[in-house]
Amino acid sequence: MNPRPRLTRSIPFWLLVVGSLASVGVGSYVLTTNIGTMVTTLTDGTATGVEVYAGQVWGVLGAILIGVGLIGLALALTLGALRAFAPAPTVEVIEAAAWDEPVEATSPVAPVAEAPAETVVAPAPAADTEVAETPVTR
Repeated sequence: MNPRPRLTRSIPFWLLVVGSLASVGVGSYVLTTNIGTMVTTLTDGTATGVEVYAGQVWGVLGAILIGVGLIGLALALTLGALRAFAPAPTVEVIEAAAWDEPVEATSPVAPVAEAPAETVVAPAPAADTEVAETPVTR
């Protein structure tokens, strides 16, 4: 049994992969929509300063998000490759567990005294029948 969990079962690894893919997706969306808007307005001749200058900033932001996502994916790939080459730690086998060995009492335990029997008198029956009272022991 391998004491280390597999990389495919590691939550931080999958957060890195999913976060990187999300960053690439959002960056691609931001980049294509803003560059597309800039290109259409510049070719039509209807471009304003907001579309041109703000569009450039949004395009740079999209490119940064794509770059960060690609770096994250490369890091995940590198982590997977390094994990394959890392040696597994040695596991020490224990011969017998402590609870498997016989236990000798070091001090005698005094026996528990039994409780004395309790005598209970049954209630008297109705007056028309004659029954002698007998003690009942439990």
